[in-house]
Amino acid sequence: MEKWAELRTAYQVAKLGTVSAAAKALGFHRATVNRHIDALESELGSRVFIRHARGYELTELGKEVLRTAQKTEQLLDDLAGLAMVKQVQIEGDIKLTTIALCSPLIMAPIMDFRRDNPQCKVHISTSESLARLDHGEAHIALRVGPKPTHPDYIVQTFETVHFNLYAHNSYIQQYGMPKGVDDLANHQFIVPPFNRAPRFFKEWVNSHVKTQQVALYVDNISVGYDALTAGLGIGLLNHHVAAKRTDLQPILPPNKAWCVTIWLVTHVDLHRTAKVQAMLSYLKSSKKTS
Repeated sequence: MEKWAELRTAYQVAKLGTVSAAAKALGFHRATVNRHIDALESELGSRVFIRHARGYELTELGKEVLRTAQKTEQLLDDLAGLAMVKQVQIEGDIKLTTIALCSPLIMAPIMDFRRDNPQCKVHISTSESLARLDHGEAHIALRVGPKPTHPDYIVQTFETVHFNLYAHNSYIQQYGMPKGVDDLANHQFIVPPFNRAPRFFKEWVNSHVKTQQVALYVDNISVGYDALTAGLGIGLLNHHVAAKRTDLQPILPPNKAWCVTIWLVTHVDLHRTAKVQAMLSYLKSSKKTS
């Protein structure tokens, strides 16, 4: 396929919803945008968009084209970031916002970033409230849960984190290893506030844990981890943290549904700046080598 410019144009129409918005973003005339879409559809031999009064709607083929264009854009951004890392000594400050769940995943790439860019100071904010990237409260946000849909945000997948119930060896020595879900009625649990717990865990606790089985309610992930490793009860833990310990044992078989997606979120106005591209390249590279 040789219609790379046309693919980029179609991607902007799909992302922004109208020819006018795409033309403005690309600096093209509306007629050029329409010509690019016609050329792309001719190349593919099928319609990419369905035109209607409210704008352009993607066909099934169009959805596949959009996914391809998104991957292409991310690859180009990665290349741009790597080029900046090699050519530019990053200076100043860069601000990241995240939650405690993500912090073990980003320390190694931040250390590598600091090694190569000692003049750039990294600020990390861990808060349950969402930083407003459009107000400059952070350059990069790591967010958990549903994919952010703000029209001015560029959203990329960082990692999918899997969870299980774990117990410390000292707890197992005292209460025994559960033989299965049916045996959990005889055990004690550490439970975070439901407004901060993953949905799958809320549903599981409601179905399997009685109030008298709760050994401890915690409102902080670090406190919950300390309670778990002290043997106070069975608790939810992600596999990245658990894998670093030999004294924690998984309680249930692996469950693909027990996971959350972490998103890398940047604002469109800052996304292509040298410091943001550099940091993104380090974060993404850490996932390729982990």
